[in-house]
Amino acid sequence: MNGLSPVRIAIIGAGAVSDYHHVPGIRLDPRAELVAACDADADLLRRRQDEWQIDNVTTDYQSICDDPGIDAVILATPNFTHHPMTLAAAQAGKHVMCEKPLGLNAPQVREMYHAARDAQITHMTAFTYRFAPAMRYLRHLLKSGDLGDPRHFRSQRFLDLPETSWAWRQYKDRAGAGDLFDMTIHRIDFAIDLLGPIQRLCGAVARFADRDVTADGKPCPPSDVDDWSSLIAEFENGCMGVWEGTTLAKGYHRGGFGHEWAEINGSEMSAVYRLHEPNEILLGKTGDDLHAEPVPEPFLKPSDSPRNPSDGEAATVFRYDLVWEFVSAILENRAAVPSFYDGLRAQVIADSVLASHSEGRWVEIPDEPQ
Repeated sequence: MNGLSPVRIAIIGAGAVSDYHHVPGIRLDPRAELVAACDADADLLRRRQDEWQIDNVTTDYQSICDDPGIDAVILATPNFTHHPMTLAAAQAGKHVMCEKPLGLNAPQVREMYHAARDAQITHMTAFTYRFAPAMRYLRHLLKSGDLGDPRHFRSQRFLDLPETSWAWRQYKDRAGAGDLFDMTIHRIDFAIDLLGPIQRLCGAVARFADRDVTADGKPCPPSDVDDWSSLIAEFENGCMGVWEGTTLAKGYHRGGFGHEWAEINGSEMSAVYRLHEPNEILLGKTGDDLHAEPVPEPFLKPSDSPRNPSDGEAATVFRYDLVWEFVSAILENRAAVPSFYDGLRAQVIADSVLASHSEGRWVEIPDEPQ
C-alpha cells in the first residue's frame, strides 16, 4: 500500500463487539475506511448496512477474502470460525485482526500464526486491555525500573452475568473453554507482556451454572465450559503470578464493566491497574498507602491516535486504539502489537491450565519459536 489511500477494511462478524469497538475505531481513523461487512445472520446484516452506511454486505466470508477492493479484515465471529477464516484471509493476502481466543486450542492457533507469518500479512490479536491508559503506564513504570524488581503479579476479573445461556460460548466444540478463554486469556497476555515468559504453572477451572435455559426461558443443552478459572504461575524472571476470573461474582456489576484489578508488587513500589478507572493508577511505597494518581497525559493514548481521551466513557474508548494500531502496522509495514504470536503464547498458557486441572499437576511451558 502507498499510504495515500485509506486502508479498506471489512468486518466479519457484525455483532456487539464490532459495533461497540471496531466500527467506532475505524470511523475515528482518517487512514481507514469500512467498506464491507459479513455475518451469518442476514437480518443483522441488513440492519448494519443501514447503521454503518455501507453497500457491500454478504453472508459469505470467502467472498470478502476474494474481493480485490478489500485490504484487511477484522474477525469478530464465534471462536470455532477463527481458524478457517484466518487461513482463507491469509491465503488471499488480506491483513487480519482477530478477536481472542484466536482458536480452540494451541495447534489451531499455531497454524493460524504460521499461515499469516508466511503470507507476510499484518496479523493482530485483539487483546484490548493492553491499550488501557493505566496498563500502558504500568508497563512504563515496570520497564523503567520505578517499581524495582517485580516480585508478585495478581489479576482479578469478576463479572456478575446472568446465569442463562451463553449461546455458542457455553459449548467446548464452539468456544474451546468458558471464562478461561473469554476473560482470563486477556490477563494472561498482558501479564506476559509486562513480565515476560511463564516457566511453569498449575491451574483449575470449574462450572457452577447449568445455563440450561435461554434469556427468554426456553430450554437449551446445558453448558459444558467453565465459569470460573484460576492459575498460579512462575515467570522466568522469578516473579510469581496468581489469576482468578469468574462470571458469577454477585454484586460486581459496576456499570456493566465488572471488577478488574491487576497488581504488581515490586521491591520499590506497588502499582494497580483497574478497568473501571482506566485513567488512574494506584501507587504505593513502604510506609505509604496505595493511592490514586492520574495517568500522565503521554500514556492516555498512543501519540498519533486520533482519539480524544476526554471524549466518551473512559472504560470503553481506549478500545478504539486497536484499529489505530492495526492500521498503523499495515501502513508502516511492521508487526502489529499484539500479534498472532502473542495470541499463540497466551493460548499455550490457557491450554496448559486445562491440562494442569485435568491431570492434577504442574505443567512446564516450552519455548514457542517465532
